[in-house]
Amino acid sequence: MRIVTKPYGAIDVDERQKIYFPYGILGFENLKYYVLLDAAQQPFYWLQSMDVVEIAFVLLNPRIFRPDYELEVDEKELEEIGITLEEDILDFAIVTIPDNPGDMTANLQGPIIINRKAKIGRQSISTNPKWEVRHPVLKELSPVRHDETRQRTC
Repeated sequence: MRIVTKPYGAIDVDERQKIYFPYGILGFENLKYYVLLDAAQQPFYWLQSMDVVEIAFVLLNPRIFRPDYELEVDEKELEEIGITLEEDILDFAIVTIPDNPGDMTANLQGPIIINRKAKIGRQSISTNPKWEVRHPVLKELSPVRHDETRQRTC
């Protein structure tokens, strides 16, 4: 199918990329259909609304910058989107990228959870108060990764 996207304009996407969010996403409860797209810059993804071109979220696997991250949400919320097995879960953090990309943050308090088999998603609230709405992504990368980045740029 062909859709118009915020990051890429009009593109063809596979029907399997379509995700239904029965409750929408916080602040966008009326928008139910999205497509999950690989971003041009890995390890990011786009969650593009199929209803409003201007609505697209940058997503990131939180374990990339927080290897200790564990998805901790009410079991009922997983059941509501048909998740009964851990291997059916895809989970992401919504990323905010300000003018200075070094200050980008990720919302670990409100993870995006997708049932990879049923193609149904939801945004949940973490039951662990450790996870915040604005975790600094680059500052939380391990020192080893910072050293690797410095070595590659020198």
